[in-house]
Amino acid sequence: MNYKDFTLITADSRKVIPGALFVAVKGYASDGHNYIQSAIDKGAKGIICEHLPSGTDIPEGVEIEVVENSRKALALAADEFYDHPSRKLTLVGITGTNGKTTTVTLLYNLFRALGYQCGLLSTIANYVGDERFETENTTVDPVTLNELMARMVKKGCQYCFMEVSSIGVEQDRVTGLDFKLGIFSNLTHDHLDYHKTFAEYLRCKKLFFDNLSKDAIALINVDDSHGQVMVQNTPARVVTYSVKGLADHTARVLEQSFEGMLLKIDGTEAWCRLIGAHNAYNLLAIYSAAVCLGADPTETLVALSSLESAPGRLENLRGPKDLAVVIDYAHTPDALQNVLETLRAIARERQLICLFGCGGDRDKTKRPEMAQIAQRLADRLVITSDNPRTEDPEAIIEDIKAGLDPQGLAKSLVITNRREAIRTAILTAPEGATILLAGKGHETYQVIGHEKTHFDEKEIVEETFKLILK
Repeated sequence: MNYKDFTLITADSRKVIPGALFVAVKGYASDGHNYIQSAIDKGAKGIICEHLPSGTDIPEGVEIEVVENSRKALALAADEFYDHPSRKLTLVGITGTNGKTTTVTLLYNLFRALGYQCGLLSTIANYVGDERFETENTTVDPVTLNELMARMVKKGCQYCFMEVSSIGVEQDRVTGLDFKLGIFSNLTHDHLDYHKTFAEYLRCKKLFFDNLSKDAIALINVDDSHGQVMVQNTPARVVTYSVKGLADHTARVLEQSFEGMLLKIDGTEAWCRLIGAHNAYNLLAIYSAAVCLGADPTETLVALSSLESAPGRLENLRGPKDLAVVIDYAHTPDALQNVLETLRAIARERQLICLFGCGGDRDKTKRPEMAQIAQRLADRLVITSDNPRTEDPEAIIEDIKAGLDPQGLAKSLVITNRREAIRTAILTAPEGATILLAGKGHETYQVIGHEKTHFDEKEIVEETFKLILK
């Protein structure tokens, strides 16, 4: 079957047009094999499937290919259909629990500052040069991936920086892509609602590095205990980075404030606009990746000093009464701890208020753990909703409260409505307080039940600041 002979390739029977190739994938909500006949009736000229349902009417001229794994076949077919676009780019992928979005976004901005045309595939948005495309998943489906990279090639992009999720790896969304550099940031508690066990979560992350080519580079954070595990079986060349010890590339935090921090990277001091130990790791990963790809170290440090954080990552809004409201996407125990430790160090004796919730229909075991971290590091807690989805918001809050002892409960305020919780946290904060709004970051929506409504925390903060000034 020559995949380039078809008009398009899709795993969605609703998108089939005459001459299309339909790939039947068994999903979690529905099975594409049930729509093979519908695809044929709409004019599909090719079908890839794991089995052909009995009674399927196959007209003359329709090609059938039965495979063992149709998800993998979809990825390989998409790669060929779009003429292997990843081979024509320097494709860089980053995987890990935290820091993926910040790292790929800053790499995209760094290489643009160095004079290159670039593409970006991230949780926040996808970019082909300057053109923005909205996204809903960290790692989109393989057809969309290859189509976007083909656009990048046509646009003249030389680099593509991409977040690679464990689910994306497990579901073969990145199969067939030619990564020149793979970055490992860290591995902590997340996505166990999908993977069920931490061992399976780790296996899927490691699989990304197992599948790199011998011509690729695997750049790993050796301060994370799982760093060396990731590259046990990789054929790629391994390069290491560390903020705590010895490695191929190192960094140390010399000083920091709300305005930024002074780092020593590979022996050279550089002022950066980001803050926090976790961002020291992100910035070192970015610098190390650039050097691995042949960029001049000095030029890279100069460009690095001008970079600003990705939207919704330690985004600092200063308000009346000398208040600092910080919006961050932290929605895992490790991420919440990193952000609170950073703010605790900068806020010093000023009151630190932590507002957070936990997403519904997701891993429940992290809820009490996040409560314990917030209790330990913050002076006051405001427990509220995140994206409750189809779960009862009150039940999610009860799961969170289960992690608090009597002292924690005594310094906690529960307000289920997140908008009201934000307003209350700001309006009741003492002068000079730092207020962390954790969990939603860049998101401009909230999902309650099956309904997605507009919800922009920056707008709510600015509105509340105006109330204080009245």
